[in-house]
Amino acid sequence: MNSDILLEVKNLCQYFKSGTSELKAVDDVSFSVRKGEVFGLVGESGCGKTTTGRSIIRLYNITSGNIYFKGTRIAAGTRALEEEYKRVKKERDKLSASKAENAEEALKEADAALAKLREEIASAKSDDKHCNRQYAEEEMRRVRERYEPLLASCLETEREKLEKEYKEALRIASKDRITNKIQMIFQDPIASLNPRMTVRDIIAEGLIIKGIRDKKYIDEQVYRMLDLVGLSPEHSGRYPHEFSGGQRQRIGIARAIIMQPELIIADEPISALDVSIQAQIINLINDLRRELDLTVLFIAHDLSVVKYFSDRIAVMYYGKIVELADSDELFRHPLHPYTRSLLSAIPLPDPVYEKKRKRISYNPLLAHDYSTDKPRLQEVCEGHFVLCNEAEFAEHLKTVKEKA
Repeated sequence: MNSDILLEVKNLCQYFKSGTSELKAVDDVSFSVRKGEVFGLVGESGCGKTTTGRSIIRLYNITSGNIYFKGTRIAAGTRALEEEYKRVKKERDKLSASKAENAEEALKEADAALAKLREEIASAKSDDKHCNRQYAEEEMRRVRERYEPLLASCLETEREKLEKEYKEALRIASKDRITNKIQMIFQDPIASLNPRMTVRDIIAEGLIIKGIRDKKYIDEQVYRMLDLVGLSPEHSGRYPHEFSGGQRQRIGIARAIIMQPELIIADEPISALDVSIQAQIINLINDLRRELDLTVLFIAHDLSVVKYFSDRIAVMYYGKIVELADSDELFRHPLHPYTRSLLSAIPLPDPVYEKKRKRISYNPLLAHDYSTDKPRLQEVCEGHFVLCNEAEFAEHLKTVKEKA
């Protein structure tokens, strides 16, 4: 994997059972997020943006596909593999019970398929423990490299205190998990904060779960985070209901950044806020990104906000990514009809333009003919991907050449 890529999502599927049917909330989504960038994920309500974010942070067990963070697989879908295993086993049992002639070869093939599926399921299930154990070992190695030279050169009077610090640091490192480096800012600042906990307890919860016991250190970190997000230490003793919507969202941001993450998943962090407060929160996230060297996966449905904030944008529709490109490229040369429809809906503070503005409607049944030629995500020009079939791909290439 490219060393610049922090997060890579490959063929992610997240299906939910709905009675006898299955809802494909996210269907075969693939993208990567480079270190230090803001990656925008946009689309209408219900298109699968939030589900994608929640699947990445492991709030859902993914149906199929793989998620890699810093080159390590942190999630692998097992449900699809388990269902395939059951199907093959059922067919094998039927074949074995029928005692059909020439069934020996088919039984061997079924046994081989079952063995392969068992291996894949076991590998996927062991990855979670393995990646976290490996990460904890690396953290413990870093602690040893830091403390051992200090212990070798310290004065005898300081040794006892330093050894105590060393043991505590090793204990905390042994419990660390690679997924701690991914944190999420939730859409609803009211529902995402426990009303029975003080602000101090809410922000400090991650550190306590991580195994940190030093109350003085925890308080120092909580006050530092409050300062970073524009609140004061005196707010730490209050409860969420005592704050405005914007202040509650700042508390949610403080809770995320106290874990010193490398990737922040911001799930529509401004949609529940007033317009004036939205700008403050966006600027706060931008400032923190630069100050703390964060990478941001920014989920939103407001394209004008995403354009201002994002380096690259992926457009989702009905659980699939239909277009992915650099921010400027996407706004200059939108190729998928759904993207053009979204862009046509952006209002501008210009009454003359607004009077003449024409909305582009998108109906997938009228816009595409996928009866024989099925679509896939294809690169039309460097870094610009569109979900299209071969006939549409040829049209897009022609459009790109004309505009070049």
